[in-house]
Amino acid sequence: MSFKFLEDIAIADVAFEATGKTLKELLESAALAVTNTMVKDLDAIEQEVEKKFKVEGEDPEKLLFNFLQELIFLKDAELLLFNKFELDVIPEKNRFQLSVKAYGEKLDMKKHELLVDVKAVSMHNFKIEETKDGWVASVILDV
Repeated sequence: MSFKFLEDIAIADVAFEATGKTLKELLESAALAVTNTMVKDLDAIEQEVEKKFKVEGEDPEKLLFNFLQELIFLKDAELLLFNKFELDVIPEKNRFQLSVKAYGEKLDMKKHELLVDVKAVSMHNFKIEETKDGWVASVILDV
């Protein structure tokens, strides 16, 4: 499970590639990459708040997209940043459901070294695929 930032993909945006041996690991890697795009040190986020929510998607790609969008919404609406996730992926007929417990805290400009403000996940070059080694996703974030 890992992520790396991609250079020369998007000039005004941030691009990253996330990986995981399982879909669950991939989702967690991508979530951490989104948070790390906004905050320099993920370890500076204390796990004081637990937020439970669910997202759905008709395929793994839409599930990832909706999950990341929800994290951005929670940052904007409730000023919450997360650095730990407990995820349960439930494949259903023609649908995937994700049950999330996210742990983190309120954004604190004095405590958290902020980098950029992520506004949304872009559909441009957004993709997810299962390989022989696991899962890989390419994501561009509007900042």
